Amino acid sequence: MTAGLQIRVATKRFGTRSVLHGIDLRVAPGEVLSLIGASGCGKSTLLRIVAGLERDYSGEVLLDGSRMQGIDRRIGFIFQEPRLLPWLDVAANVAFADDAAASPAAARRSPRVQQLLAEVGLLEHAQALPKQLSGGQAQRVALARGLYRQPQVLLLDEPFSAVDAFTRIRLQELLLRLAGEHGFTVLLVTHDIDEAVHLSDRVIVIGGQPGSIVHTQVLDTPRPRERRAHEATQREARQDLLAALHDIHAV
Repeated sequence: MTAGLQIRVATKRFGTRSVLHGIDLRVAPGEVLSLIGASGCGKSTLLRIVAGLERDYSGEVLLDGSRMQGIDRRIGFIFQEPRLLPWLDVAANVAFADDAAASPAAARRSPRVQQLLAEVGLLEHAQALPKQLSGGQAQRVALARGLYRQPQVLLLDEPFSAVDAFTRIRLQELLLRLAGEHGFTVLLVTHDIDEAVHLSDRVIVIGGQPGSIVHTQVLDTPRPRERRAHEATQREARQDLLAALHDIHAV
């Protein structure tokens, strides 16, 4: 089942410094929504609030109309770095999301682990250690781990920024395919405008100090999206987003 989010952050402070103010954002079930803005504008902090990792703020996060209280298994989180445990093989790293005590052999036998590794194209690497993987492969393991609990919402904090351009494109397409097949809602933080435009149904620009929503860009091009099929529409969206970023001195 896909869930929608309602995010209200009246204010979030670190000490005496206010980093977010007046955030009121609804994310529809199954929507892919990206957050962009300058470094330090509060994008990642907002993501951590939704994940339940930041609880000292004024506001609330509602998942399917119910107020969230801390970390919730219905929400998955994928970080910029894969953060795989180096002493566990690929299968055990995926299963670790829900069963830290599972042995590598048990993890490799798990139908859920096998399904996810097949979906991300790594079933033949189930026994590999993280040091034996490329950067793109490691991030695919992180994606499988993020989906292990069958989350209704998947949060991603610049997940593809550390890989080369070709691998980034492949990971973007993998994310869209999995989101379409599983139906989960996506909230993505990125600095890449092209990535935001290609992946998203909506792009939110956060700017100012403290950070607030300064621009919303709706992208209604149909899915599945071909990268060259809607160039004019996507070019216009990129120009609008660049103008919004320029207005807040983010570029």
